[in-house]
Amino acid sequence: MKTNLSPVISGTMNWGVWDKNLSTFDMSNLMHVCVENGITTFDHADIYGGYTTEAEFGKAFAESKIDRSSVQFISKCGIALPNLRDNKIKHYNYSTAYIIWSVENSLKNLHTDYLDVLLLHRPSPLMQSEEIAEAVEKLKSEGKIIDFGLSNFTPSQTDLILKNTEVDYNQIQFSATNCEAMTNGSLDHMQTHNIRPMAWNPLGSVFRENSDQTKRMKTLLADLVAKYHVGSDLILLAWILQHPAKVIPVAGTVNVARIQYLKKLEELKLDLEDWFAIWTASVGNEVD
Repeated sequence: MKTNLSPVISGTMNWGVWDKNLSTFDMSNLMHVCVENGITTFDHADIYGGYTTEAEFGKAFAESKIDRSSVQFISKCGIALPNLRDNKIKHYNYSTAYIIWSVENSLKNLHTDYLDVLLLHRPSPLMQSEEIAEAVEKLKSEGKIIDFGLSNFTPSQTDLILKNTEVDYNQIQFSATNCEAMTNGSLDHMQTHNIRPMAWNPLGSVFRENSDQTKRMKTLLADLVAKYHVGSDLILLAWILQHPAKVIPVAGTVNVARIQYLKKLEELKLDLEDWFAIWTASVGNEVD
């Protein structure tokens, strides 16, 4: 692991046509806002925006004049979307040639010579660790990627890849409402093998659903907001950051005020009992 990522990663999935449809000017401005507030790492995947967002980001990055050495780019490959690039059905492709082609295409789209981190987007039952290792070795030797990792891989799937190549990161779904990674061995496995976790959807379903779980969470969070004098979103992110696996949350917000507000995480630490209170509210019962 050679790359130093920022404490919070900016997720770009919603920057393009899949959601916000930001202009080149707005993307460039948003990059500056992120960097000025200590968020220097940007998370991509080739499929975002139906294979369009990387190129839109790359154009904006070129216009931003931000020094490439001051930011870090993550991208993912392996998912083939249907009705695009001549794909008839959604599938995964982790052949040596496809991984190399995908990375080279991402580099062109992002207007960069290298990715700081390449991730395999989702595990495939047909993936062969030898082919993956061959691609990773070639890309590293040519300076096209620095670090390598996985996304949504289980411990056993990670072990399969570890047979032939070093794994630096695994980006998983992890939040206070989706916290199974703490109990199913995922985060333990990553700590054991020196793999740094990233968390997508780090706020979970608290603000998206009105279930028994989220009702319990909202009741507790109201008390914690009054205690810590910060928003409930920061409390949920602080909960993630206190796990000893050193999880890095991927934040998808494009709201300038919220990006600026994230700096408060640097000084926010939850009391031990408050941390466990959040976990208890999530699962609906006390720890055993």
